[in-house]
Amino acid sequence: MAERNKHQSLIGMRLEELETYIEELGLEKFRAKQIFKWIYSKNVRDIDNLSDISKDARLKLQADPKALPIGSLNLITHQISKDGTEKFLFETKSGEKVESVLMKFEERDSVSACISSQIGCAVGCPFCATGTLGFKKNLSAAEIIEQVLFMQNISGERIDNIVYMGQGEPLSNYDNVVESIRMLRELVGIGVRHITVSTSGIVPRIDQLAKENLQINLALSLHDPTDEGRDFLVPINKKWPVLEVINSLNRYELITNRRVTIEYVMLEGVNDSFEKAKILGELVRNLHCNINLIPYNQTDVSDPFKRSPNSNIKKFKELLEKTSRNKTVTIRRERGHDINAACGQLANKHQ
Repeated sequence: MAERNKHQSLIGMRLEELETYIEELGLEKFRAKQIFKWIYSKNVRDIDNLSDISKDARLKLQADPKALPIGSLNLITHQISKDGTEKFLFETKSGEKVESVLMKFEERDSVSACISSQIGCAVGCPFCATGTLGFKKNLSAAEIIEQVLFMQNISGERIDNIVYMGQGEPLSNYDNVVESIRMLRELVGIGVRHITVSTSGIVPRIDQLAKENLQINLALSLHDPTDEGRDFLVPINKKWPVLEVINSLNRYELITNRRVTIEYVMLEGVNDSFEKAKILGELVRNLHCNINLIPYNQTDVSDPFKRSPNSNIKKFKELLEKTSRNKTVTIRRERGHDINAACGQLANKHQ
């Protein structure tokens, strides 16, 4: 039973593990392939819905005291924004709450999911609602991929792109995040080039990730090009300053041959000066990257931060493109603001 003890549910089991488990329950080994298909291809969550498995076998799966459920998460709330964005609040087996977001865009056929890697976050960025929670726990690899399967089950949509930009710092939960990426590729069938991991800049883990041969996309939450400004906005900068982080991105790009993305939230009077646009452009001039400017989403009525005016963001973008030698600079489209599902708003208000 050793293999099963590391699982809370059938989700997360690879086929060989599922075969062993099924035989331990006294069922035929071939049933494992049937169940495997139902879990990872059809997103089933209820054993009663395994229609090509006999009633006796289903009863065995439900009644055996050693039997595991298909999934370990429970859906608490499901909200749909006026723009079609969907936010899901899940509860883990141990009672913590975690949020995930499903995004659809009119101009694309693809569906994207923003998933969480931790309950809360220890980085403590003052403009991010998750940071106010503090760190609670790491999610297991199975809990990470179950967010994707659960959203597919509820929405009926096939998810094409995954972004690790929900709650938590993915590289602080390194082993589970890397394992979940492999599971998404091998079990769920999502190509790694359609997976993006966002980090606040944990240099040793960026270097380690570069050697995993995963070919994923890497995004850096930079938010200020100076150490003084970033020490305040991304406190982890005190441990790994701006130039160390940028150098790690250069190494990542050299090893993986993958372009990285710089994320930059636009905060009025904090980091949106035209001087900072020029400093940022010079900082990334020799880095193979795209830059994503993020209009700030207020997290609370008492929030001390304000969104940069659109005119400032556009001028910042123009200066940045010029100073960085025509890097691709985009302004992120706002999604799900009315249901607190926009960037930086995931806060687990049910905690």
